[in-house]
Parts: sequence; structure tokens; C-alpha cells
Amino acid sequence: MIKELLAPAGDIEAGYAALYYGADAVYLGLQKFSARATATNFSPDNLNEFVGYAHSLNPKRKVFVAINTVVQESELDDLLETLAICSRCCVDGVIVQDLGVAKIVRDFYPELELHASTQMAVHNKDGALALQKFGFKRVVAARELSQNEIAEIAAIPNLEVEAFVHGALCYSYSGLCLFSSMETGRSANRGKCLYPCRALFKGEEGEKHYFSMKDMALARDVLKMPAYSLKIEGRKKTALYVAAVTDFYRRLLDGKGEDYNRAENIKQIFSRPWCQFHFNGRDKNVVDRDYIGHRGLNIGQIKKCSPKSFTFISNHYVARHDGIQIDVSGEEKPFGFSLQKMKVKGKFVFEAQKGDEVEIFLPTQSPVLNVGDNVYLASATMVKGAYPYMKPKPNEYLQRQSVDVDVVVSSNKISAVSKGVCVETQGVFEKAKDAAKITQAIEAAFAKVGDTPFGLGHIHIHNPEELFVPVSYLNDLRRRLYALLPVESGKKVDLPKFDVRKMSVPQWVVKSDDAQLLCSGKFDDADEIIYLLYEGSQPDDVVSLPRNKIRLALPAVCRQENLWHKKIESFLNAGFKKWEIANYWGIHALPSQGIDLSFGREIYMLNSYGIAAAKEMGAKRVCLSVEDTFPNVQNLIEKSSVPVALILYEDVPLFTSAVCIRSNPCSQCLKGEKWMSLQRDGRLYNVLSRNCQTYVFDNKPFVFNDAYLNLKPDFYQVDFIYKKYDCDEALLIWKNLRCGKSVLSDMHGNLQRGQI
Repeated sequence: MIKELLAPAGDIEAGYAALYYGADAVYLGLQKFSARATATNFSPDNLNEFVGYAHSLNPKRKVFVAINTVVQESELDDLLETLAICSRCCVDGVIVQDLGVAKIVRDFYPELELHASTQMAVHNKDGALALQKFGFKRVVAARELSQNEIAEIAAIPNLEVEAFVHGALCYSYSGLCLFSSMETGRSANRGKCLYPCRALFKGEEGEKHYFSMKDMALARDVLKMPAYSLKIEGRKKTALYVAAVTDFYRRLLDGKGEDYNRAENIKQIFSRPWCQFHFNGRDKNVVDRDYIGHRGLNIGQIKKCSPKSFTFISNHYVARHDGIQIDVSGEEKPFGFSLQKMKVKGKFVFEAQKGDEVEIFLPTQSPVLNVGDNVYLASATMVKGAYPYMKPKPNEYLQRQSVDVDVVVSSNKISAVSKGVCVETQGVFEKAKDAAKITQAIEAAFAKVGDTPFGLGHIHIHNPEELFVPVSYLNDLRRRLYALLPVESGKKVDLPKFDVRKMSVPQWVVKSDDAQLLCSGKFDDADEIIYLLYEGSQPDDVVSLPRNKIRLALPAVCRQENLWHKKIESFLNAGFKKWEIANYWGIHALPSQGIDLSFGREIYMLNSYGIAAAKEMGAKRVCLSVEDTFPNVQNLIEKSSVPVALILYEDVPLFTSAVCIRSNPCSQCLKGEKWMSLQRDGRLYNVLSRNCQTYVFDNKPFVFNDAYLNLKPDFYQVDFIYKKYDCDEALLIWKNLRCGKSVLSDMHGNLQRGQI
């Protein structure tokens, strides 16, 4: 199968570098709705010109725009403007996370191909099939998947699968990370993540970076990747990095083999330690607990050191002004400096060769180094100039808006009309000596579009007396006309309003993964009871509960589809008809008829179009996001086309991860459930390790206190999941919330911040 090499572009220079070094397609973001909000990103003019250039190449290259954040109701007009830009610039596809954005694209911008972002957490075949049915042409597989799991999804007919092959990794499943949002108000689902996964935590093994991932680098194993599109991460990286990585994988795909020197170049430009994540099976060696940030290329270990210099045998060429970094015990970041002085065989030199014993002199106020410390080449002047690339002249490939012009020449004036705009110039015009030449002159004058966004389409010249017009008059007329012409902003869409459901008296829902808690009789006054299933759940667990009250909830992550298909069948056969899903896989795994389906909060509902899409997919109820703001929650309750649930209490997983936090080898693991405690900046966190999956929680629960009394959703929901609750403890929380009393916690997410 022919593969697509997909490269990132945080700005137009990185885009040109990607194309020059062999990318078949480039993905990028605009100024809004990009999951890399802090990248430079593209302006509309940049996008226009870049797409024009990419499409001019032979073979034609594709450009995808990432509109991969969740969108609040008040932002829908800005979203339409962004989509209109994409349509006008003829991009080849849009990468989306928000179900509402997907519905708007599918319904009103069908010319834009829909790609499901990795933020949609597509981790199995069921999830991919559900999104394909909704209208997605491509899904981006979760990074956590193995080669075999990707192959299962890639076998779906008429669906393209895209998978990451190189770049930074997140500790949590993308789309299921709430750490930055809940703790700081800067949401990963909004492109504003502050990367708490890279932070230093105190735990049972000391102060470590327990969640700081290495970088993915499949290298030659990219040839085993069953996905169609091979994706390089890096929209916040430089054009130099993009060029080097694209070049490395292009050569591999073209059968030129793995180039060790080119791999070293990448590590010098930017690299954490490399791993292959879980591509070849579950791997625990994917976290770098001791250091964070760019490390570089390991070029040796210190043999001798003093306060002023250190000596090592270099396994690589080193030159003056190169960047050096050294792992320093007790420091979370390597110590780095620009190499200014070095000796080989006792003589000062400008460069050292591979195999030389090199003495490097340290800058003042350097930390204490030790024999055995690793030495890295973190930047190299030679590499900085190793990836030149060509790019077009400005405006050379601008996609211009075609305009038709009517020019009328009379004896005392000349006028030009286009798109209802008319400009004219007075003068005295006499008969031309050569009528054909004056016609050519008029056509040539109006064809000079310069840096305007217009291109001349058809020109109609009415000059019955064959009069001569000086070129200066024609140029002035053209400039004034083009200056007044309106620039088309793109497709105009008026979003229809949805019929709002009939409001009702709010009902109360309790949810738990503890069947004994639910069956204790403490929550008999609940209008509905939700039981979150796990691998060991059986119908008998909740057989004592009233069947009309019980709803079964599927987990957000399902990596054992056969097991869950059988479990779902057993509960269906036992007569359970109410279900809740936390990921799109549940839509395909459950029957399309005969059940009462609700969407859990993990499927983000931040706008009315997302809710309408959920309704279209069969949902009779949705749950609003716990990371939303109070004004948007209030807005959605008033506008929702289906009943909505509002969570008042939950131990919210900040991370949901396929990376095991336990240090023991997998062969020695007792599995089962294990709780650990971590601390950072005086704040406590609880970590649950269960069935090779890790959940991280704030020590305090999320609580929607006080203000909820002013809201009237259809359901108030109280969750006791993951953490084990004593029946009386849970009952007290339940009763306090039902009576409108506060539950003590300073964990309110973004409800009081007003932004996300």
C-alpha cells in the first residue's frame, strides 16, 4: 500500500520545509480552535498561499487544517468564519474533536473532508466504525495502540487511518486529560495545556517526573505501520526540526534505509529520549522520570572533571559554539551551555573528531559534575545549515478570487465595472492608430493584479469608436477598482436553531462502580442509578435494583473488544435496556434499536450542535462537561434539544492513561488495584493503578456547589466512582447536595474562572 507521510507545520516556513523534504501532506492550525494554540499558526493569507503552492506541486500535496478543540456556544460564529476560510482556501480536510464542529462541517461544508482527531480517543474498531457512519473519512488512532490494534481499524473498508510515528507523547489518552484544565483553567481540549505531566511530583520512590513521557520514534518500524497516513507530531517545533524528521522518514519510506547520521541530526535539533511506545506491545520503559526537556545526542560520559573543565571521549564530531548539555544529579533539567573552549591532546582546537579525548572548559558558576555523567550534543552549527529548502516568492501561488471586468471607453471618459463597483476617469480620448493594440493594452493593464487578492477572469471591452487611452489612465483605473472591490469572505452559513426540549422538574441520579454501594438501600430515593461496568461486572451484581431505575455505563476505554461485546450481550439478555457511553465505541457496540442511550460527560458537549449530533446518533440524554464554565453550562441548559444532566460531585480523573505507574516489571506484577499518593506544590494527588491502566485524581473531589441551585437541568448527577466510599460517607454527601448544602472542596474546575 502507498503510504502518506504527514508532516506538521506550526508556521508557513515549517510548511515549506515539510514539502521540500518529501511530505505528502501537511497539517496546520489557524489562529483559533487549534489544539496548539501557542504555536505561531497560520493567518488566512498564509493558508491561502500555502495551499496554492502545495496543490501546484507534482504530485499534488494535501493540506489539512486542525480545528481540533472543543467549542463553546458563544464561539459558533467564529467557528463559521474559520470554516469559511478553509473552504475558500480549498483545504483538503479538517481535523476535528468536537462533535458539534463535525456536524456543522458535514451539514454545511461538505467540500471539507472530515478527519477525527486523536482527541476523539479512537482506540478500537467500534469507535472508528461509529465515526465513519457519522461522516468521517479518516480517523486518527490513539497513540497508545499496538501494531495489531491499528491493523484492525485499518482493515475497515473506505476509512483512512492515520497514526503517529514520531514526536512528543502525552501521558494521558488524548481527549481524556483534564489535569491542566481542572487545576489551572488552561484546557488541553482547548489547546492551552500547561503540561502538568512534565512536572516534578513527590511519591513513594522520591521526587520524580512520574508522568513525563519520552518521545515516540518508530524509525525503521515505520515500515510495519498498517495505517495509511504516517503522522509526525510537532506543530510547535522549528522548520529545521520538521525538515530533519520529514527527510528521515521519507528516506525510510522510499526504501533508502535508516540513516544513522540523519537520526543523530534529529536528536541534536530536539529530542527527548526515544521509545516506540506500545507499538510493538506493552512497554513500561516509556517515561523519563529523572529529567525533562530536550536532551540532545548522547556523545559520551565524563571521565575526569574539575570545577573548570571535564574530559570525555567523544563518539561524535564536536565544534566550537555547539550546544552541550550534561545530566546533573539532583537537577530536573540538564545543564546546558555553548562550547567556547576545548582541548584535544593538550592543544586548544576549534573542532574535535569522533574518538578524540576532549577537554571542554566550563562557563563560570557551573554546577558540580561527576564522573559518569552523560554528555549530550544539544545543538550543532553544522546541522543548522544541513537542511536548506526552497520556497516560492511571496504571492506567487496566491489563490486569487476571479473577477470579471467591463471596461467602457467614450470620448470624454473611461469606466470600469466589477461586482457592482464602478470607477471612472475623465479625459479627452481620440481615435487610436491601431485598435487591436489598445484592446491589448486594456487587457494587459487589468491583468496586473499585483498583491491584491484578485485575479482577472473575463474582461469585456466596449470601445466602439476605437479610442486611444494612455496606459497611465488604465493603470490608475485598475488600481482604484481593485482597491474598492469587496473581498469574498467565503461561504455564508446561517445555523438553524433547534427545538428546545420541554423543561421538567430536575431528577436526581447517582452513579458508582461499586455495586454494593448502589444496592445498599441508601439511594432508594434516587430517580436513576447508574452502574459503571468494569471487566468483572456481572448482571447479578445489580439484580436487586429496580430495573426501571438502573442504567449501565460503559467505560471510556475499551482495549478488549471481544470481552466487552460478550459482557454487553450478557446484560442485554438479562433485560437491561438503559445504557450510558463515555466514548464513541459504545455506539457501535450497542444495538441501534430498543435501548435508552445517554452520553456521559467524557463525550464533550459544549455547544448545541454537539448535543444535536448526539441526538442524531441516538442519545436521549447528554451529560455536560465538568470542565465547562458556568455561563456556557447555563446557555446549554436553556438551548439543549435533549434532556441534560449536570454533575454536581465526582472524583474526576485528571489523567486516564495506558502507561503503568508501577515500577515493577510486568512479569512480577500482582495486577489488581493499587493506590498511591503523590504531592506537588503542597497539593495531594491520588493515583489508581488497575488492570494496566492508570488514573490520577486530585485529593479533593470536583464539586459544583451553591450556584447549581440557580440552574434547572433535567438531571442532577452525583458520582461515586473509582474511589471507594463508605456507604454512610456517600449518603451524607448525597443528602447535603439534595438539600442544597455545600460540600467542602476547593476543586471547582472552571466554574468560577469564567474561561476554559
